[in-house]
Amino acid sequence: MGRTTKVPRVELREHGLLLRPWQPRDAEPVYRACQDPEIQRWTTIPRPYLREHAEGFVNAYTEQSWVNGTAAPLGVFDAGTGELLGSNGLITLQSDYRTGEIGYWTAPWARGRGVATAATRAVARWCLDQLGLRRISWRAEVGNHASRLVATRIGFRVEGILRAGAPRRDGTRADCWGAALLPGDLREDAEPVDPVVRLRAATFGAAQPRLTALTPAGGKVALRPPETRDLDAIVAACRDAESVRWTTVPHPYDRRNAEYFIRERSRLSWIRGEAGVFAMADADDAYVGSMELRLSVSAPDTAEVGFLVAPWARGRGYAPAALRTLCAWGFDALGVNRITWTAYLGNDASKRVAEKTGFQLEGITRAGCVQRGEYRDAWTAALLATDPRPPA
Repeated sequence: MGRTTKVPRVELREHGLLLRPWQPRDAEPVYRACQDPEIQRWTTIPRPYLREHAEGFVNAYTEQSWVNGTAAPLGVFDAGTGELLGSNGLITLQSDYRTGEIGYWTAPWARGRGVATAATRAVARWCLDQLGLRRISWRAEVGNHASRLVATRIGFRVEGILRAGAPRRDGTRADCWGAALLPGDLREDAEPVDPVVRLRAATFGAAQPRLTALTPAGGKVALRPPETRDLDAIVAACRDAESVRWTTVPHPYDRRNAEYFIRERSRLSWIRGEAGVFAMADADDAYVGSMELRLSVSAPDTAEVGFLVAPWARGRGYAPAALRTLCAWGFDALGVNRITWTAYLGNDASKRVAEKTGFQLEGITRAGCVQRGEYRDAWTAALLATDPRPPA
C-alpha cells in the first residue's frame, strides 16, 4: 500500500460556493442533512444517524484525515450565508501513487442548483493542479444515477461495473459503477451537457413507472414491473409452443428462468439504466405477457422493442395498446429518436402488432437473428419520434 504525506488544508471558491475543512460548529447541519433518506440510501453513514456520528465526523475523522494525509474531506457551503450545502472531497488519498477517490453528497435543501457539479469540479481541479494527482476515481452503487450524472458532467469516464465493489451497512456488498478522471479530462462549466443524459438519469433514478393504456374495445392494459405473483403465469406463457417458436425464451422453460427474469433481468436492467422490462397486466392486474424497451449501446438515440403475449390473452388488443404506450414513453421519458422492431420471418402476429403501432417495415435481414444457436431471417421495422402516432 502506498505511503501518504500530510496535505495542506485548503479553501476553494467556485460559483458562489465555499469548500473548506469541517469545523466543530458544522455538526448540527451535518446531522440534519444526514437524516435524508437519499443520503442514507446511497452512502455508508450509520443508520440511524445520531448527533454523535456528526460530531465524530466533523471532529475526529476530519482531523485524522488531514493530519495523516489519507483523505481530504471538505464541507460545501454557501459563500455568502455560510449555509451547509453538501459534502465533497477525497475519501481516500495515496499521494505517492498520485491517486485518490472522490466522494460527495448534497443536502436535500440544496438539490437542483448544480451544487454537486460545481463542487466536484472545484475539488477535481485542485487535485489535478495542486496535488498533482494523475488519476481520480469515483464509485457509486449501480442505480445511483444522480451521482453518476455529476461525475460524467465534469469528465469522469465510466470504465465498467465492479462486482461487489460497494460495501453496505449490513455487511453485504453491491455492484458499483467505476469511473476515473485523468489530466486533460476535466470539463469546464461552459461545455454543454447532453439533455438526454440528464433525462435518462432522472428516469432511471426513480422507481420504474406503471404505464396504462386502453385497447380499441375499451379494455384496460397496464405495463408494470414483473412481480413474484406472476411466476406461474410467466412459466405457462413461456412454455407455450408459439412462444418457443417465435422468441428466444429458454427451452425448456422452468420456474428458475421466471425467477431470474423477475429478480435479476428486469430489476438490474432498470437500475443500470439499460432497459425497461415490464409485465403486461389486464384490468384485474393479472399477467398477460411481457414487453420491454432496450436502449442501444452503440447508438444512444436508438432503442429496440420486444414482446410476448400469453396464449390466453391473444387477440384482445393488449399488445398494440401496450406497445403504443411503451414507445411514447421511450420517446418522452428517455429521449429516444428511433425504436426498432425485429421478428423472425413468418411471425405474422408480431408484424400486425408492429404495423398497428405505426412501425414502418424497412426490409428483411438475412440471417439477422440467432435463435438457440441457429441463424434466422428477420423482418425489421422502425418507428421514429417524428412519425405520426396512431390514435388509441
